[in-house]
Amino acid sequence: MKNFSTYLLVMFMILFWASRIMVAVTAQMNMEFAITPLNLEMEIGLLFVTLACMVLVVKRKLVGALIYLLAYGMYFGVDIYNNVQVLLAAVEGDVDLIGTYLNLFMSVIGMIIPIAVLFDMLADKGRKAHPKDKKTDWFYANEQFDRKLDDRADKNNYRTL
Repeated sequence: MKNFSTYLLVMFMILFWASRIMVAVTAQMNMEFAITPLNLEMEIGLLFVTLACMVLVVKRKLVGALIYLLAYGMYFGVDIYNNVQVLLAAVEGDVDLIGTYLNLFMSVIGMIIPIAVLFDMLADKGRKAHPKDKKTDWFYANEQFDRKLDDRADKNNYRTL
């Protein structure tokens, strides 16, 4: 995890995860909160899946980003669809528009973060195959600083690759 974008995305993952913990706790305690979970049992399971995916994303595993996108897509994609249907049918005025808009906003954020994590992983795939380390590359990559050896010189190569 050497990129600044990865640090930011993991930070956003943690913040969104913490906000979803608050939503689950308030729903479990039957407290009034503007954001409600779609399914409380699935929300709790999704919190544990997200925790495992965060570890995999920090370790730069593409599987973690794919599982994260799949799990959040299945949960928040349905929630986006349901909230849009409620907003389209909200002609009578008996619908809590503020709560519906907040649920829709949180669901859209819940879809944007996994997509951004997946794009970050895919963009960084080439750099993982050919890593650059500024601390040692100056020694191995600079042929101009190598000594010119003659017949009497020690031919052992002490550098390790």
